[in-house]
Amino acid sequence: MMQDTPLAPVISARNLNLIFQTNDGPVHALKDVSLDIAKGEFVSFIGPSGCGKTTFLRVIADLEQPTSGDISVNGLTPDAARRARAYGYVFQAAGLYPWRTIAGNVKLPLEIMGFSKAEQAARVEKVLELVELSGFARKFPWQLSGGMQQRASIARALAFDADILLMDEPFGALDEIVRDRLNEQLLALWARTQKTIGFVTHSIPEAVYLSTKIVVMSPRPGRITDIIDSPLPRERPLEIRDSPEFIDIAHRVREGLRAGHLDD
Repeated sequence: MMQDTPLAPVISARNLNLIFQTNDGPVHALKDVSLDIAKGEFVSFIGPSGCGKTTFLRVIADLEQPTSGDISVNGLTPDAARRARAYGYVFQAAGLYPWRTIAGNVKLPLEIMGFSKAEQAARVEKVLELVELSGFARKFPWQLSGGMQQRASIARALAFDADILLMDEPFGALDEIVRDRLNEQLLALWARTQKTIGFVTHSIPEAVYLSTKIVVMSPRPGRITDIIDSPLPRERPLEIRDSPEFIDIAHRVREGLRAGHLDD
C-alpha cells in the first residue's frame, strides 16, 4: 500500500541571509534563517525591533532580495510568485486612498489585473462580507474607525483570492479592545478561507492567540531563536488566554526573546 507523500511547504527558506549596506557599514538583517510553512498554517513572527521579522515577510513578497540562501513560495521564486499573484499583503497602515470609497479601494487591485466590472463587483461584495463591512461599501475611509479601515485593507488583500496572506503588524496601532475584536475576526476569517497566513507582531498574547506556529526572532543579526508549534485548538475563544496551556506557550515565547537578547 502506498503511503501519502508529505505536501511540499507553501513557503520554504534555507540558510537565508540579507545584508543591507549602509553609510555606517553592513547591517545583517537576516542570518541563516531556515523555515518551512505548510499550507493553511497561521505563522506569527515575533521579536524586538530590528530582528528581521518584517524583512523576512518582505523577502517572501519579493520586496527585498536576499544576499544568499534560497527561498520558494508555492514552489516558485518570490519574483515568480509575485507575478503569479500568490499572496495578498497587509501593511501596518491601512493605506486606503481617501478619494475612493471602501468598495473603490478594495477593487483597485482587481482593476489593475483587468477583471470585468461584474467580477469586480462580485468579489468586492464577497470580501466585504468576509470582513463584516457589507454596509460600508459606499463610505469613504475617513468615515470609518481605524479598526474598520484595517478590515478594509484586509478585504483588499483578499480580493483576488490569493492562497497566502502576509500581514505586517496590521493591528499594532489599535487599542487593546479593538485589537482583541480584530484578532477574533481574523481567526474566524482564517477558518472560513483556509489561507496560509504569515503575521508579524510585537505582542506575545497576540502571537500565541492567533498562531499554529510562532517563530521567535532575535535582534540583529536577525535569526530564529525558537519555533513553537502551538498545541491550542483551532477554535479559540478569547478566554483561552487564561488557560495553563496558553500561559505556558507565552512563557516559552518570552524565554526565547530573552535568550535572543542574551546572545548579543
